[in-house]
Amino acid sequence: MQTRFILINTSHAGNVGAAARAMKTMGFDDLVLVAPRWPNVLRREETIQRASGALDVLKNARIVDTLDEALAGMTHLCATAMTPRDFGPPTMTPRAYFELLQKKELPMLNAQALEPEMMTNFGIGFLFGSERFGMSNDDVYRCHVCLSIPSNPQFGSLNLAAALQVIAYDWRVALGSYPVQSATLPALRADAQQISGMLTHLEQGLTQIGFLDPSAPKKLMPRLNQLFNRADLTQEEIHILRGIAKMMLNPQLTCVQASQD
Repeated sequence: MQTRFILINTSHAGNVGAAARAMKTMGFDDLVLVAPRWPNVLRREETIQRASGALDVLKNARIVDTLDEALAGMTHLCATAMTPRDFGPPTMTPRAYFELLQKKELPMLNAQALEPEMMTNFGIGFLFGSERFGMSNDDVYRCHVCLSIPSNPQFGSLNLAAALQVIAYDWRVALGSYPVQSATLPALRADAQQISGMLTHLEQGLTQIGFLDPSAPKKLMPRLNQLFNRADLTQEEIHILRGIAKMMLNPQLTCVQASQD
């Protein structure tokens, strides 16, 4: 399936760069500009800076004179417009519309068009108007749907690149999300031998400070064993607990540490 983002009469170079960045984060790279304010917008410094590394998207982007040229190969068009109109395509949220699209429940699409073997011929275009005037009525009328991002009714205006990011994200989710990448390294879990060694060390420390009576231990250590099993300790946490036990067994180390602090 081909996905294209089309910016019509864009007036701010920075928005072009930010749009390229938003596209790349969601894995899209087909960007077409229709009669932008700056003929050299793809090479302007502000564009490059705001792209923040998405230079391949800018390199592959095309500038055309008319919307007709931008729509070549597209079979399904989605407008992004907030201004109410007396006539035009239905208005839906991106997520709800994409769900219907994936389920093949839209009347303008036939089942054959969305069969897996036919998807390579299916092109969806997302149209964004100028920052000042939005999309013209004529451009909206050409589309199958008008996508509206749910926002504050008293302040619903989104920056061009921000709106593109939201729609690109929802479309990526509909196509199949990328796996979540953990921000931290996976912790190394402590094994039974490490937990047993820590418990022995802790038992000695608890005895040293008088919390555990060796002659009448009752079920303190088995209960602690169960507690630590539920905690699913990591190796680093084992080191911490053994450090505590070490300080219990060597109270003079506590005094030395306190004097150093």
